[in-house]
Amino acid sequence: MVRGQWVSRRATLTGAAAAALLVPYPARPAHAKPEPIRFGLTPVFLTSDLALLAGLQAYLEHATARPVRLVNRRTYQEITALLISRQLDAAWICGFPFVAYRGELSLVAVPIWRGETQYQSYLIAHASQSGDSLSDLRGTVHAFSDPDSNSGYLVTRAALLDLDASPSNFFRYSFFTYGHRNVIRAVASGLATSGSVDGYVYEVLRETEPDLARSTRVVNKSEWLGFPPVACPAADASSTLTTAIRSALLQMQSDTRGRAVLSLLRLDGFRVEEPELFDGIARRMRRVRGVPE
Repeated sequence: MVRGQWVSRRATLTGAAAAALLVPYPARPAHAKPEPIRFGLTPVFLTSDLALLAGLQAYLEHATARPVRLVNRRTYQEITALLISRQLDAAWICGFPFVAYRGELSLVAVPIWRGETQYQSYLIAHASQSGDSLSDLRGTVHAFSDPDSNSGYLVTRAALLDLDASPSNFFRYSFFTYGHRNVIRAVASGLATSGSVDGYVYEVLRETEPDLARSTRVVNKSEWLGFPPVACPAADASSTLTTAIRSALLQMQSDTRGRAVLSLLRLDGFRVEEPELFDGIARRMRRVRGVPE
């Protein structure tokens, strides 16, 4: 399938997905409500779509037979802290905090995007900015997403080491936007000349907000890395609740409303993966932190 056909199909599915989210689930028999599932979302998630959030919550509640509370925070650090302290039952986080707290966290499932459980970090610039590599962006104003983001910080931070540089002495000025969409907006508006962003988010916005993305261009892409996963506290890896969450995610492709949510997310589904999927991120983290291999 050529790209144009793929985008057209996605656009059709998006309309169908939004309509499908409006169909209520059949009522369940009345019982005492169990404790809600506390599911965390970080800025890697496309959280501005209220219909999407409502659909995700409704699907998870139906699939797990439990109430679900979606928890949003501005930074990765806040969600990671809640997850580690078991104030969340699961969260869609980034690969960087997952490897940084490998002893405290366990994988629940990993999203499948375009047939793979991997994605890339994009180095982007304003459409008027010349150059085709990181070295060409020396002296620009750069927008990062979050200090705990792999694609929105770690990848570029590690690449700067190859140039014997750091953000403070390479860029004229750099700042954090605390959201991948915000990075794209900053570059598109001229607030920043360049930025580090999640390639999945960029590709989705290129489809859903083409006028915004059109003011930017991709300078460089990283190698393929583990897609931001859904994780849980390590102590709860084998719990009944975690099993229910994992089962709900893995079955999304087989449920009409689950497929509607996936279509809005531009994802194919979820699958179980091994922690080794994130070894490339772990290597970058150790390098940036000066830890010998």
